[in-house]
Amino acid sequence: MDAGLLAMACSGPFQDLESLLNGKPAVYTLGSSARQPPHLYAVTVGGESLLHLVAAVYGDSEDSTKKASLLYDKAPSLLFVQNSQGDTPLHYAARAGNMRMVALLIDLANGEGINNAKGLLETQNKIHETALHEAVRSGNNDMVKLFMEENPQLARFPEQGTSPLYLAVLLENKIIAKTLYDLSGGLLSYFGPDGRNALHVAVQGSQDLMKMLLEWNDNLTLQGDKNGSTPLHFAVIGTLRQICSQLLIASPDALYQHDHNGSFPTHVAASVGATRVIADFLMKSPNCADLRDARGRTFLHVAVDRMDIGTVDYACRNISLSWILNMQDKDGNTALHLAIRKGSLRMFCSLLGNRQVQLNLKNEKGKTPLDTARHAIPKGIYVKGENEVRILKALKYVGAKRGIVHQGFLDEYDIDQARQEEIHIMSQVKEGTQSLCIGSVLIATVTFGATFTMPGGLRDDDETNAGSPILAGTFHFYAFIVANTLAFTLSVMATISFIFSGDPMVHLRTRKVLFIRAIPLLLISVSSMVVAFALGTYMMLAPIAPVSALAIFLILILILVYYSWGMTISRIVLFTALCKRKGKWYGIVWAWPCAFLLVVLILSSLLLLAFKLAQVSHTGGKVEPPAQPPTPFA
Repeated sequence: MDAGLLAMACSGPFQDLESLLNGKPAVYTLGSSARQPPHLYAVTVGGESLLHLVAAVYGDSEDSTKKASLLYDKAPSLLFVQNSQGDTPLHYAARAGNMRMVALLIDLANGEGINNAKGLLETQNKIHETALHEAVRSGNNDMVKLFMEENPQLARFPEQGTSPLYLAVLLENKIIAKTLYDLSGGLLSYFGPDGRNALHVAVQGSQDLMKMLLEWNDNLTLQGDKNGSTPLHFAVIGTLRQICSQLLIASPDALYQHDHNGSFPTHVAASVGATRVIADFLMKSPNCADLRDARGRTFLHVAVDRMDIGTVDYACRNISLSWILNMQDKDGNTALHLAIRKGSLRMFCSLLGNRQVQLNLKNEKGKTPLDTARHAIPKGIYVKGENEVRILKALKYVGAKRGIVHQGFLDEYDIDQARQEEIHIMSQVKEGTQSLCIGSVLIATVTFGATFTMPGGLRDDDETNAGSPILAGTFHFYAFIVANTLAFTLSVMATISFIFSGDPMVHLRTRKVLFIRAIPLLLISVSSMVVAFALGTYMMLAPIAPVSALAIFLILILILVYYSWGMTISRIVLFTALCKRKGKWYGIVWAWPCAFLLVVLILSSLLLLAFKLAQVSHTGGKVEPPAQPPTPFA
């Protein structure tokens, strides 16, 4: 298409376009093409005709409608031309929101007593959308009314693909959705892409639209998409409890409809951690608790597999669900088998604490939970405090049994496997040494520098004991020195251990022992450094701002709380589960108070050590209490 003709169709005056089409000179200079009528059927690279370009002009301009009428008079077939994407001029006009142009094109299509508008309105582009889709997308309800009044069956198109109603619901336009339904007499398409219907979208968006769709067609609740997922599956994914309840009221059978993977809504809820939704489902229909997916799993199996601790706790606390705790999937695994395999101490404790959970059930491989726990121990280097080790010890404590010993235990030791494990251990030691050794060296450097940069500074040369610390002789100073020295000593010991653990000349077994031994030394040295920093800060501020000094001291202690709290809680949770398993309910009463005391003991151990050594050095070993308060909290 000529560039000048293109410009005139888009933005030129009507009179110039008319003159050009009639072969007369125009104001716009077009060179030699101005002397001859242009080709009316010329198209752009995208296949747009002149009428496409005129129809796409934004706004209800009278000039653009006169151009469209002129082009139609010259070449009526342009009204039905589709571009490379399958769009007609009516698609373009609706997309631009040009109401006057849309009305004109429909009138032109009707012709003189011939109803050609129906065919034009039902024309679909390559993505199976009519001009009505563009009207819905533009949000112009008046244009939607015009289309539907002209062809009430238009909301049924396309038969496969995104319907206008689905698009309106997707855009959460309730007014247009109601217009489509009312003017079609309720006979319209609800479908969208990938087999979904409008209700699949509504449950994730507007609750009002969902209610309206259920009033129009409650059979939508049982329709699945290409994966078999119903609107209830979609609502569960969004953990929308109220919407799930309304869907079940409309169609209780939706709770028993699975997708192509065999997953029921309860399984989907467990996979996304929607514990409250599961509780609502079970209250509505308790028998849905034992529904199995394609792998034979209940919702409890799925919850364990997805590490949903809340759902596992709920199932173990609910007495009415005790009958599903020992159900086995197609591989024979119970929820306890899976929890052990995941290495989750919290889930394991929830199941272990329920006395209805059987400890010696075998899976298809003949493994009991104890066998699973043995195989779950990580290969290579591990510390005794890891969850897998605690789980194994707990199962042994409550008397769990092993499965049948098969011939595989008597086979010769696989040399290749042993070599692979050795390489893995060497890699662990190498990587761990490189990172942890840097930390231990930094602690040693900081504490070494703190020894010669004392809090409060040093005495001047003209004073007695020149060069000695100004705060020397006070109780808190000695406590600071003890804590700082302890941090320096332990960090140096950890550094030495890390150095030899990273030495390839040392035997691998020795390197492993040194590496494991250095970790607690490093942790204690960090704690001692925190105590030293807290004491140094307190000494500096206590004389002038005692309240601020105490506040800073307590804030720094939070570092130790952060370190010890998680470790203490995990131990107390395991202790509580063991008490429940053994029926020793009195132990549970004392569990949390003991946990609190244990945390206090951990926090105060380094402080007590520092203060005790400071007392000995300050008083020369005398039993009398120091003149200064023994703790910074005085």
